[in-house]
Amino acid sequence: MTDPARTGTPVVTPDTLSANALRFLAIDAVNQAKSGHPGAPMGMAEMAVALWQRHLQHDPGVPDWPDRDRFVLSNGHASMLIYALLHLSGYELPLEEIRRFRQLGSRTPGHPEVDVTPGVETTTGPLGQGLANAVGMALAERLLADEFNRPGHAIVDHRTYAFAGDGCLMEGISHEACSLAGTLGLAKLTVLFDDNGISIDGKVKNWCADDVGQRFTGYGWNVIGPIDGHDVDAVDRALREAKAAGRPSLIRCRTHIGQGSPARVDTAKAHGEPLGADETTATRRALGWEYAPFEVPPAAREQWDARAAGHARRQDWEGRFAAYRAEYPDLADAFRRRMRGELPDDFEQLASSAIAALAADDKAVATRKASQLAIARLALALPEMLGGSADLTGSNLTDWPGCEPVRAGTPGGRHLNYGVREFGMSAVMNGIALHGGYIPFGGTFLTFSDYSRNAIRMAALMKRRVVHVLTHDSVGLGEDGPTHQPVEHVASLRMIPGLDVWRPCDAAETATAWVSALRRADGPTALVLSRQALQVQARDGATTDAISRGGYVLRDADGAAATVIATGSEVGLAIAAADLLGAEGVGVRVVSMPSVRTFDAQDPGWRDAVLRRDLPRVVVEAGTTDGWWRLAGCDGEVVGIDRFGESGPGNEVFDHLGMTAARVADAVRTVIERRRTGA
Repeated sequence: MTDPARTGTPVVTPDTLSANALRFLAIDAVNQAKSGHPGAPMGMAEMAVALWQRHLQHDPGVPDWPDRDRFVLSNGHASMLIYALLHLSGYELPLEEIRRFRQLGSRTPGHPEVDVTPGVETTTGPLGQGLANAVGMALAERLLADEFNRPGHAIVDHRTYAFAGDGCLMEGISHEACSLAGTLGLAKLTVLFDDNGISIDGKVKNWCADDVGQRFTGYGWNVIGPIDGHDVDAVDRALREAKAAGRPSLIRCRTHIGQGSPARVDTAKAHGEPLGADETTATRRALGWEYAPFEVPPAAREQWDARAAGHARRQDWEGRFAAYRAEYPDLADAFRRRMRGELPDDFEQLASSAIAALAADDKAVATRKASQLAIARLALALPEMLGGSADLTGSNLTDWPGCEPVRAGTPGGRHLNYGVREFGMSAVMNGIALHGGYIPFGGTFLTFSDYSRNAIRMAALMKRRVVHVLTHDSVGLGEDGPTHQPVEHVASLRMIPGLDVWRPCDAAETATAWVSALRRADGPTALVLSRQALQVQARDGATTDAISRGGYVLRDADGAAATVIATGSEVGLAIAAADLLGAEGVGVRVVSMPSVRTFDAQDPGWRDAVLRRDLPRVVVEAGTTDGWWRLAGCDGEVVGIDRFGESGPGNEVFDHLGMTAARVADAVRTVIERRRTGA
């Protein structure tokens, strides 16, 4: 395309007409919203024309068609690009929604959100995470193809494409995810790099002078370019080359941010500000765009309309899938079930059996080991369970007998060695869950959940079933010291809306937590597990259903004078304190609360029956205390740790920091006296 901002002589071809339709929908929507990011959509318009009109396999009428190509806009601030693409291609996104860009309740929010806008595959905005999601999607495609395809029946055969900007590649997560993608040889992943050299602060060469090509070559990627990102034919050729590469591809598209704007092109000012009336008029003149705001000429609409072609592609796949079903009915049914995110019909029977088996063993085990035992039982019947660890498999215990690792050049595998890449692992798992067909779970130490936090948050925001196995859950891990001893982490994770956090006290609670995580189709779960062995707890008639409610009466006492609420390893402290007090004639009710959020979701009758308003409360957890005062009440006590830990044997560290049965018993005596005197 001739650069009209420089020559003043626009050349209108079908490709430039298509590109300019994208540009001006973005310009007009951002102007009307009085906020947004016009520069990137303007700069990536020709890249989008090449991909969406010549390569992308999709059906606007059925956005969730299983074998569609996935498109990820990792630089999600450029959201008006994808909204314009979806609108013009024929998705259920009318022009009125484009006019309502960034308005409350619209289907065109400031950054793309999955399940809000039809055709959006993932929620992006935190830079780099969309790129990692794309790696997860490409990985899921490869593994599903290995599992379900049969000779003459390629029912899983699609590609994953991502647009990414300078900011995405500056984020460290891009290294984590793209290094893994290269190592695993994800050949159906193609990233188009919007290489415009501009970010919010100006020219990126002043703070990021990386040789991107050498970087990705080092990862094992096929690097194409730099090419002219405003030449549709050049981008088309690069995409064809990428398809033949046999490894993931990075296409370096040299572009101009704000392309077409005489005053804003190649400036940081184009990034995040509306062009305004005068510059929009100048841009219309420069590009020869003689249409009113939000007006798209019929020729451009016709070029963009993908409904008929998409319908034909999907119908062809449906016919091929019918032939597959005729030959492999069980596989076909399993594929459909898993892509719908449904558990098998016999899951509840399987779950009950797994919980009963673990509960029947009275041997003390660490809850991380109980987790592995639960995984071993559940994964045998749930082939969609896809495990992994960030280089801590032997500590997190996320593998199981008979599982094979995922390796480049070897089909299949159900366990991923993510390497020391906690953030990348979590975001890749989000991509796997978004793709469908698998329930991903991955492990690291609880203290390193800090690295993963934003991806965990994104899973909760997107309401995707991802399971985080977070072991070494307290100062009880001992000798590794305060760098590895989590104290604030459980409280911090509980603050994420939509994240279920389970901290079980023994094998029965651990198995129940796993079952709850698998049942839950509308969000992620964090399983917080111990390194040290924990005694099996005797339950006063409490059933599996009671445990699954997140909080229940573990032990009661006639004439109880107080309630002690505890989680994880501290349930044992609560029981020991109750025994001390019982010897003095003081009855104590012990409540195990493995999941606060789950307990809060129960009906008021259950919550009141468990906690009893007439009794003072003590809460016990080896971590920061702030989050527990709500349950302790104004006359209660919280026994916890509001400081960093120490290096030493775990039991000695517990004693040193006051996590003892004697201290819990003292707290109970205090609240009983406080309630008696009203002090």
